[in-house]
Amino acid sequence: MFARIDHIGVAVEDLDAAIALYEQTYAMELVHRETVQAQGVEAVLLDIGENHVELLAPLSPETPVGKFLAKRGPGIHHVAYQTDDIELTLRQLRSTGTRLIDEQPRVGIRDSRVAFLHPSASGGVLTEIVQPSKEH
Repeated sequence: MFARIDHIGVAVEDLDAAIALYEQTYAMELVHRETVQAQGVEAVLLDIGENHVELLAPLSPETPVGKFLAKRGPGIHHVAYQTDDIELTLRQLRSTGTRLIDEQPRVGIRDSRVAFLHPSASGGVLTEIVQPSKEH
């Protein structure tokens, strides 16, 4: 079902300060920065091996990441698993009764196709399924 961990999403209040920490202290390379209006975030990807850390800053306090920060503060927001066929993966998850946030994939960072599982379906962890775009 899943090919590998794609990324760990980290909610941050100050994106530039977080980028500096990850680049300067952890020696991770910033590979992409994008505003994803549909998800209400400015996001960056930093490489770590074949995986990524995704830093997420809310565009407003009313977005899901903004509400997460208000309730829990900065920290790990979600874990994302990569799949080659997101529709098949969602059908398989539905068939097991897994509670989904997204019934259909939507566009994520770098034109990937993404869908989220409800934390209650995955041990309290917000889980994202990612099918990367053909270019990435």
